[in-house]
Order: sequence, then C-alpha cells, then structure tokens
Amino acid sequence: MATITLEIPDELAAQLKVASEILSALIRETVAKKHQKITPLSSHALTLEQLYREIIDFLASGPTPQQVTDFKISPAAQDRLEDLLHKNREQELTLEERAELETYLQLSHLMTRLKVRALSGQPVLG
Repeated sequence: MATITLEIPDELAAQLKVASEILSALIRETVAKKHQKITPLSSHALTLEQLYREIIDFLASGPTPQQVTDFKISPAAQDRLEDLLHKNREQELTLEERAELETYLQLSHLMTRLKVRALSGQPVLG
C-alpha cells in the first residue's frame, strides 16, 4: 500500500478530520470516477470531483470573510444535491448515490464551520 503525505495548515487539518476509511473511500471513488465515463443525470449534473474542485478553487482564491459567508455552491451542484435529497426522501438512493450524498453533507458541514469562523471574526484559513 502506498502512502501519500499532504502538507496543509493545522487549522485546515482539524477541520478536515475524517475517519481514514472514509478518506480512503473518497479518494478511491474520485480516482474510479475519473477513469469511467459518467453519464450525467441532467445537463446540469456535477461530479464530486468537480464539486471538490469548485470548493478548493474558491478557498485557494483567498476569500474575504464576507465572501466565505456569501459562498454558495454552483447551480449545477445545487441541482444534483436536490436530486439526491429527493431520491433519499423517496428511499430510492443507490449505494453510490448514498455515498455521494454523504460527501455533499460533509462538504456542507465544512463550509458551515468556515462560515461560522468568518462570522465570529476568526481567521477562516491559515
């Protein structure tokens, strides 16, 4: 098994604490999706890889506290989330979709924590 080391600020690491099994599964899923053809459910469908890139690009841009509190995921990501939530209510999620919804919820929790920090005057990143 290969080991990959990422260097990130301690504050960000604390916010990203995830069970190693979940992190491994997320990485495995991202790599697998990159190598398979994905048929979007709608013209606005968004892959998890694109959602991660969307959030990482936003955070890497050095947003102001106000920009952090104003942050919203793209319409395509919102459409996909609403689709997953609807399927969840109807109990029609596949195992893959359930994992995808869980990832959306984890990312939402991360952004909520960052927004709380921004509103409280704490440094958002770093």
